[in-house]
Amino acid sequence: MLKKLILAIIALVIIVAGVYALTQKSPVNKSYSTPVTTTKSAKTTPRTASIIEIKTAPHIGQYLANNLGQPLYTYGADSNGVSNCTGSCLSSWPIYAPTSSAASLPAHITIISRSDGSKQYAYKGMPLYTFTGDTNGQVTGDGVANFHVAKP
Repeated sequence: MLKKLILAIIALVIIVAGVYALTQKSPVNKSYSTPVTTTKSAKTTPRTASIIEIKTAPHIGQYLANNLGQPLYTYGADSNGVSNCTGSCLSSWPIYAPTSSAASLPAHITIISRSDGSKQYAYKGMPLYTFTGDTNGQVTGDGVANFHVAKP
């Protein structure tokens, strides 16, 4: 009787562990995150907000995406820490700008200052942009106007 009870408990633990594993986020998409604090009454609760995600597409492989899942791009005319996409360029290629100051950033992610004084995320020093032609997370701007999908 005791042996059957122990076997039943082991089986239950295995089933619960399997259900837990199946309900977790797929390992295909990794997130690089930074801690964000939200205020709840008088207490402060830490929470994580994704800044950069690594996604995979069949025709491109791994690429970087923003917190909304939009592909991120680098511009061939930019240099390390310097954005050269200005004026009408920005209407099709909006900068990926921080919405608040983060206490710490993921590895290889920095915030640069643009010539107009605004701030922009950069990956390994290269400024990051989104593309207005992308919809539903599709990567359509790779190779357009000297922009290329950002790769990890």
